[in-house]
Amino acid sequence: MLKRKLILTTLICNMCLTLAAAAPANAADNAKFEMTEPVTEAENGEFTVTLRGQNIQDLFAYEVKLGIDANNVEVVKATTAITGFSVPPILKNNEITFAHTKVGKVTGEMGNVDIGTITFKAKKAGTTIINWTNIKIVDSSLDSKTFSPNASTNFIKVFGDLAGHWAKSDIMQMVDKKIVEGMDDNHFAPNMNVTRAQFATLLSKALDLKDDTENYPFADVASGSWFENSVKKAYAAGLINGIADDAFAPEQNITREEMTAMLLRAKAHATGSNIEDMTVKESIKFSDESSINDWAKKAVALAVESGLMNGRTESEFAPKEHASRAESVVVLKRLLTELN
Repeated sequence: MLKRKLILTTLICNMCLTLAAAAPANAADNAKFEMTEPVTEAENGEFTVTLRGQNIQDLFAYEVKLGIDANNVEVVKATTAITGFSVPPILKNNEITFAHTKVGKVTGEMGNVDIGTITFKAKKAGTTIINWTNIKIVDSSLDSKTFSPNASTNFIKVFGDLAGHWAKSDIMQMVDKKIVEGMDDNHFAPNMNVTRAQFATLLSKALDLKDDTENYPFADVASGSWFENSVKKAYAAGLINGIADDAFAPEQNITREEMTAMLLRAKAHATGSNIEDMTVKESIKFSDESSINDWAKKAVALAVESGLMNGRTESEFAPKEHASRAESVVVLKRLLTELN
């Protein structure tokens, strides 16, 4: 009995790497594996998955491997209802290894088995993917067999201030594309205004604009500022104009008509076309049409006609109103959808 316990302890501590024998070919050929789906989304970022096996034959010990992105998620705990001794999860190179063994001269688990439950915590907002890549099963004779479940599941951590927000889905999709970020790990601030520099940066990231050494005329874009490179790239690509020959006003809140003009220039750049060559099929039908600046009227008409922009209401475009973070992300998502 003592010798058997020593063998099993060594087996677990070495994560089953020193097993010498392979299981008979028919030991568990019909075994199947699945992960339960966690709650789809949650604000606190904590979620649990259960690893299950079907048609299991004599499961005495096991070693499970899961693939994760350690930058996005961490392991809180791992448990199993199977009696015995467990080795806590070990993380290495974005792979989690969790092992467990029964103890003593007993038979292994049979039939449909809950192998283990693992609780994770998403570190930041967005979609987290957990992949169950491997399980090594050891029977009561210390023979082993390895399976590749190839099972995966997703969990979405949402920003706390997006609950019930009309733009939640679009914002979270753009977060997953690494184009937008929250104000912090738990807040997106969807109704906060967007500056001209912030929207230029969003366009630069969305279109993956390349660095450009071309001189730009804006004296108010300070060297070394967080937005300097994005403004340079957006200017070189023809996406932005200044409010004057030498001023971009990077920290000024962007208006809806300014955002529309930048959006249309981005579309023209991405498609290799010119706004001047685009044809407006329908006239603008907003009650505040007269308040749209002449330089923005064609861009507004084209954007509304193509579905890139909507009015603030059915009757008003609100060209001079400031655009919110939610609005800027939604129109950017529409642009990328149209381009793709």
